[in-house]
Amino acid sequence: MDVPYFTVAKYLLHRLKQLGCDHIFGVAGDFVLGFLEQITMSDVQFIPTCNELNGAYAADGYARIKGIGCITSTFGVGELSALNGVAGAFAERVPVVVITGSPSTYAQKMQPPLHHTLGDYEIPYKMYKMITCAHTLLGDPEEAADEIDRVLYQCLKDSRPVYISIPSDIVHSKCKSPEGNLMDRKIHETEDKETLEEALNEAVSLIESAKKPIFVADVEIRRYKMNEDFKRLVEKTGIPFAVMIMGKTILDESHPQFVGIYQGSRSPDYVRKMVEEADCVVELGVKPTDFNTGGFTTKFPIPKSIKVTWHSIQIKHHIYLNISMKDFVNGLEKKLKSRSPPKIQQGNFVHTLEKPWQPSKGKSMTLHSFFDKIVHFIPQNSIVIAETGTSLFAAVEAQMPNGVYFLSQTFYGSIGYTVGAALGASIADPSKSVVLLVGDGSLQVTCQELSTMIRNNCNVKVFVINNDGYTIERVIVDGPFNDIQPWKYSQLPVIFGGSKGCEISTEEELENCLKKAKPVGFDLWEVKVPKMDFPKVLAAVGADMKKGYAPKSS
Repeated sequence: MDVPYFTVAKYLLHRLKQLGCDHIFGVAGDFVLGFLEQITMSDVQFIPTCNELNGAYAADGYARIKGIGCITSTFGVGELSALNGVAGAFAERVPVVVITGSPSTYAQKMQPPLHHTLGDYEIPYKMYKMITCAHTLLGDPEEAADEIDRVLYQCLKDSRPVYISIPSDIVHSKCKSPEGNLMDRKIHETEDKETLEEALNEAVSLIESAKKPIFVADVEIRRYKMNEDFKRLVEKTGIPFAVMIMGKTILDESHPQFVGIYQGSRSPDYVRKMVEEADCVVELGVKPTDFNTGGFTTKFPIPKSIKVTWHSIQIKHHIYLNISMKDFVNGLEKKLKSRSPPKIQQGNFVHTLEKPWQPSKGKSMTLHSFFDKIVHFIPQNSIVIAETGTSLFAAVEAQMPNGVYFLSQTFYGSIGYTVGAALGASIADPSKSVVLLVGDGSLQVTCQELSTMIRNNCNVKVFVINNDGYTIERVIVDGPFNDIQPWKYSQLPVIFGGSKGCEISTEEELENCLKKAKPVGFDLWEVKVPKMDFPKVLAAVGADMKKGYAPKSS
């Protein structure tokens, strides 16, 4: 029976629910059992995962769709198992709340050699301080509510993970009732309006004087939920736009002003020239990582560049700090004049929706043919998740249907991330179909979470690209260390309590298997392609990684 007052756990769950977090992922453990019991009495649902690492991946995928995610686990062994997944969320600016059930306040004071501990009870806290933007140990019930609010506010403001440790004897302690709604607080608003106006006037002058300006949008537009703001800016001004890999599908890839995906020297020639020959480049939320920039080959010259991030604006050599990207983008939309959009060459993809696909009788499956087909199979308004490696770089070159949310961990690139992320994304929005593109090597790392998808009747379509090992590593240095044990991937769903998957070796088999796909529900297809079958861009990635991005000799 629910208690008539707010406990610390109840307060935290109430705040998470306010922020749109309806589910918490994780694994049970003795120090967190009291908190899990409180979850069962709340409006938030607990989704058990097979291990804490996958739980963290799931919370990350969930947060990318819902705006915030949560993983909970027990002290020490549990939270440290989740550490790598939370680190990825930190690197990629994903708002994930980590809740650890820790030993009692008495135990933390006396530090007896309890199980799951490292002798020094502060070690996990110190480790999480390095990969979270805010952190707290709720040792005092009277301060707990304010601490929870502070940490959750910072999670949203910075769009990064936070860490909350709840001692087992504090879970049921009484605390004050919540006041208002955290969502009502101003998070992304510029306080210095004069500096904002100065930055806008300088930017507008530079853009208006340009004959061939272009917007290059990336991941921070998505992280701060600015897709519609950006769309209004694009359509009001008539200026063409490109995106980086991490910004794929920020707007529909059929948009008449969409140039394509820019990744420096790895871009299609038309896309590269449109960006690099522009006389004003407006970078919006660009994350300049190696994969995102084509091995650091992007060219954004300072004299004609405007660099906009979530907290600062750089125009030529001038830097304006503490300026909200949202306020700046909306200010540009109001101040810039409309111009007629230039004629854009459409379809700068290897695999396009305009190109019909017909299977060739008896022809063995290839990666190229698979992606030619898959763009026609992916539903509109679905979520597509591609594992870093062959799947990602092929998917980047594939045109996505309208309304697709493309999700990848392009920066951190933790192997097996997408399996947990697909679970989280599906739980976050069960109305959407989730299409998971994952390699055989990656799947072997985190395959247990297929069982959680089946358990929760998730609408996930899994394509296992079976190219017999770690192909992305083979492209860099081949050797027996890239070999893996061959699995019967199509039989995994049976092991996990579902229906048998489909094994595909030819184009005809692909066509026939996809015709049998469930309208809603879990399906798995094992797609067999040759060992060294990979997109051309991956060869360039491998060459750069092999030499460590060293400059070319003259």
